[in-house]
Amino acid sequence: MPVELDHTIVPSHHKVVSAKLLAELLDVPWAEAGLGPFSPVYVNEGLTLDFIETAESFPIYHFCFRVSQKEFDAILGRIQAAGIQYRSSVHGPMDMQINTEYGGSMIYWNEPDGHQWEILTVSYARQPT
Repeated sequence: MPVELDHTIVPSHHKVVSAKLLAELLDVPWAEAGLGPFSPVYVNEGLTLDFIETAESFPIYHFCFRVSQKEFDAILGRIQAAGIQYRSSVHGPMDMQINTEYGGSMIYWNEPDGHQWEILTVSYARQPT
């Protein structure tokens, strides 16, 4: 069996709000309460993001989701409908533009706790084989 990432913990000041928002934007299932202190977002058959609430400060994490162009368009539509600002570069102004520099589409946005989300259709981290 290949090594696969099963889950990761996402610190949050408002776990239910953050988990619900991400799940709605990605159109994936989530639960207000899961095992233990988590509010899980079921990204796909093998990956769960477990939001955990904390009053402590925490670093800002970056999560990138590779999706089809059809899924990208649907997620972008939900982001726009929710009035969430997004940008075309990892850092920079909220320019409300789509980056097509790598042969696909990509955008970045931040959720209320500051974590940075990215969706793209073509991975720039891995070249096709």
